[in-house]
Amino acid sequence: MARSLYISSSEPYSGKTLIALGCFEVALRHTKKVALFRPIIRDTKVGFKDHNIELILNHHNLDQSYESTYAMERTEALNLLAHNKFDQFIERVINKYKQLEEAYDFVICEGTDYIGDGSEFELDLNALIAKNLDLPVLVLGQGLGRDIDDILNPIQWAIQSYQDHNCKILGTIINKVQPERRTELLHKLRKELPENAGELSAIPSNKILSSPSVREIAEQLNAKVLFGHEHLDNLVYDFQTVAMRLNNYFKLMTEKSLAITPGDRTDILVGAMQASMSNKRPNVSGIILTGGMLPSDETLEVIDGLPQKIPVLSVDSFTFETSVKAEQVKSSIHQKDTQKIALSLDLFDKYVEASKFFKKLAGLKSQGMTPKMFLYHLRKIAGTNRRKIVLPEGNDVRILQAIEILQSQNLVDLVLLGDDSAVKSLANQNNISIDYEKLEIINPQTSPLRAKYAQEYFNLRKHKGVNMDMAMDALTDVSYFGTMMVHHGDAHGMVSGAAHTTQHTIRPALQIIKTSEGSQTVSSVFFMLLEDRVVAYGDCAINPDPNAQQLAEIAISSADTSQRFGIEPKVAMLSYSSGSSGKGADVEKVREATEIVKKLRPDILVEGPIQYDAAVDLAVGQKKLPNSPVAGQASVLVFPDLNTGNNTYKAVQRETGALAVGPVLQGLKKPVNDLSRGCLVDDIVNTVTITAIQSAN
Repeated sequence: MARSLYISSSEPYSGKTLIALGCFEVALRHTKKVALFRPIIRDTKVGFKDHNIELILNHHNLDQSYESTYAMERTEALNLLAHNKFDQFIERVINKYKQLEEAYDFVICEGTDYIGDGSEFELDLNALIAKNLDLPVLVLGQGLGRDIDDILNPIQWAIQSYQDHNCKILGTIINKVQPERRTELLHKLRKELPENAGELSAIPSNKILSSPSVREIAEQLNAKVLFGHEHLDNLVYDFQTVAMRLNNYFKLMTEKSLAITPGDRTDILVGAMQASMSNKRPNVSGIILTGGMLPSDETLEVIDGLPQKIPVLSVDSFTFETSVKAEQVKSSIHQKDTQKIALSLDLFDKYVEASKFFKKLAGLKSQGMTPKMFLYHLRKIAGTNRRKIVLPEGNDVRILQAIEILQSQNLVDLVLLGDDSAVKSLANQNNISIDYEKLEIINPQTSPLRAKYAQEYFNLRKHKGVNMDMAMDALTDVSYFGTMMVHHGDAHGMVSGAAHTTQHTIRPALQIIKTSEGSQTVSSVFFMLLEDRVVAYGDCAINPDPNAQQLAEIAISSADTSQRFGIEPKVAMLSYSSGSSGKGADVEKVREATEIVKKLRPDILVEGPIQYDAAVDLAVGQKKLPNSPVAGQASVLVFPDLNTGNNTYKAVQRETGALAVGPVLQGLKKPVNDLSRGCLVDDIVNTVTITAIQSAN
């Protein structure tokens, strides 16, 4: 029988999406085959899909069709229930759920989104569904703007309803709690709720998660978008009703606010536009023009010619009515909201002890180091010893997007190289929210550190003909400046390569940081996050044609790196033959390298030469090398040359959809890691996290 969980809100707008994201994250750390099921979804227009379902499917890359995620839409469900056809209704729900139960290892069910007229009807309906599906329940409430007693009452009703239907409650979570009252609330919950309320958690409110985007405001106010279509994802922290003169509005303007003003106030419109392009005023998210009045053609023409335009909306309602409606706009999380998703997962991981109620689910056993578990371990390890990582490429949008996510995870300290005003302008243009108080920005061209670093670089390289002028010139290069920061201990590691070649990143490290004691070869490893496991590939990025001694060192380094990141190393020295069956110079190199590894590190399980299929397929491995402790279960695969390794990792990545984390460099005294110039934002985040872990070790 499939393991399952039913997430049920006790009232509307409890933040169920955050909890669903977190529950999927935890479940996917244990098993790959996890499915989403919702008994009822809101009615959707033809050609449109439920955005919450799309969020879960796409973010977690679930192998599940959209149609399989729900039993029916709201209108159909209400029609059945209104005509006393509950048996037919529940039969439809059960049949759809059972299809998922048979095909997946774990099913997370989301309760209804308040399709009825009252909370009592809604609670009973969810309890009946959970009872008929025989699912344990996670009860969710919300505390936004409420006293503790007002928070507690809906939760008590919900728990009572589930108890009346003999449903098991795994846990109770209160979302959107005032941070300063969280401890008091938890004490009250433990005192007032019954013992069978399960594990108790309280998640503090978050300004970013509670802030709607301009797009959501436009949709919910039925507004027409006049300008700024490309910035509709701007978050809105505050609404400002503007009826004053422009100079007074400038004084009261706040960061990420949205101005609401009559449509004939051209001065406010143009002033807000100009302010959005200035680093001297707060960054305004948008403006609403009320009363159905539009600016003159001449004004529209002027605005259309501006290089940067904040969103401008137009509504028919008057200013006061619009202001009231705007305050009632509800925020949500969409699949492209990377910052909100990262924040949601971080809050869930920090404030919900999900492992406790997941342990209560019989049979949920870890299947080894799954991709989700690997990434989870990375964050956990990085968070135990906070490090400072330098990012030299401050002019790359992906780097700034990664900083946004890394700041939300709060695992590392960051230094960004670049011009301060240029960085902030680029972030504003791309709607990237960065906490600059927590980000150190250094311009190598003007930094007083440049002279200090140049002197040290001169001392290190004068025997190679470098003079002080050459050293000063070299330290204007962000790669050299960042590497020197690591060398001096002003940063613990560096991640570069999004906009630079591998050689541009590695050459300064070889000249300045140099290889670690006992190591003569700098190599790399890719962590390949396959569907059901994580393996390490070495070396697919650095050494074109290593000799036997170098290949042995690559194998040892790859094994140690894998061990450091929680993967039990079983090393396969790859070749075109297995065991003693093949001959030739290439095979002999691998055979010699294997013997060197065995001699230098008898603690490492290693097999070679061995073919790829024999290394990873248990049936093939047992047939070709029946007595090998590695064959068929290799976790570290060492390629004989760069041509083979680089092509293999890219082929596996493209054909299977595996995530390749790396290259992670090995053999340097201090960590410097290279990115692909085609890297994604998640690649940068993962590489920074790995670099922090390397520096701690």
